[in-house]
Amino acid sequence: MTKVVLKNIEKVYPNATDKKKKRKDNPEKTYNLRVTDEGVVAVEDFNLEIDDKEFIVLVGPSGCGKSTTLRMIAGLEDITRGELYIDDELMNDIEPKDRDIAMVFQNYALYPHMTVRQNIGFPLTLRKLPKDEIDRLVDQAADILGITEYLERKPKALSGGQRQRVAIGRAIVREPRLLLMDEPLSNLDAKLRNQMRAEIIKLRQRINSTFVYVTHDQTEAMTLGDRIVIMKDGRVQQIGTPQEVFDHPANLFVAGFIGTPQMNFYDGELVKDGETYKVKYQDAEIELSEEKQQNLKDNNVQPQKVTIGVRPEHIFLTNEEGKCIKGKVDVTEMMGSSIHVHVRNDGKESIVIIPTLDIKYQGMLDMGNEISFSFFGNAIHVFDEEGKNLESK
Repeated sequence: MTKVVLKNIEKVYPNATDKKKKRKDNPEKTYNLRVTDEGVVAVEDFNLEIDDKEFIVLVGPSGCGKSTTLRMIAGLEDITRGELYIDDELMNDIEPKDRDIAMVFQNYALYPHMTVRQNIGFPLTLRKLPKDEIDRLVDQAADILGITEYLERKPKALSGGQRQRVAIGRAIVREPRLLLMDEPLSNLDAKLRNQMRAEIIKLRQRINSTFVYVTHDQTEAMTLGDRIVIMKDGRVQQIGTPQEVFDHPANLFVAGFIGTPQMNFYDGELVKDGETYKVKYQDAEIELSEEKQQNLKDNNVQPQKVTIGVRPEHIFLTNEEGKCIKGKVDVTEMMGSSIHVHVRNDGKESIVIIPTLDIKYQGMLDMGNEISFSFFGNAIHVFDEEGKNLESK
């Protein structure tokens, strides 16, 4: 059983710049990370409990602190403040080699002069296990990953996907209690990434390890993770299952980051008609669903200016009076099963996804045509002026 607990974890990199040269107009910020007299705060107040055999994904844009967090778990970065526990044992001062952790890196980190068999078995060789035992464990790991036929080859004779399998094999061969992966698929092309995602899903069913996986690709996060930790500027924005963060984003950043294409946003108003909440944008007034009505009532939300968020797949074309928004077709993208229609409205661009089987819309979507669209009340997300989802507790 492997449980990982991170309590109030912080990482501060000492500030190498001369304090006298700090920008006078904004001394507390640089590159969106907080700066103190102590240095640059790369990770701030990070709290997370990871259950045994859980697959956790840390996701966010470049520079958000996800890889730094992973390296602190591995022991490759010192923890400035906070506590890291693995199976109730405080790990802050434990050497990486004594944590029973394996890590898969972005660049494979294979030894070019060794065969695949030697690369996978290297951690076991360091432990001075008998050769027969090493061969048995290497053969077992190679079988799990489907690379048995490549065991006598050198890394240069392998494709990117095969090399990544070898790197994963080297990590799992000694059956670590915690397996860390730092953007392992980012060097692969789109087709190989899809294949390797499926391989990693199968892998977790066959080994008894807890996974912590870092990526900037939200598709990987959604497909792999039991829970997702979304980070921005060193801070956690939301923790939840893939479906939770998709259906109930905590703020504007999460709403815009999760989902492809990203959510459309409109500057509108939240109004009340008696006890009923509605959103207004231009000439359209749309009543929210019963569930959203109740969430807003529970939070005692008052009428105010809001940002209305709607995902492209939840928008439909309509001419219904009082509920439609007008715009001009800017660009259309044929995606096979659907058409992504870029609509220019009020100086902003919206994306509307139309199934290609909807032949009634053919001819309407030519560039420059004016179309009208709307959305149902259960598909609307309402954010306040600070970007917080008004339905969140």
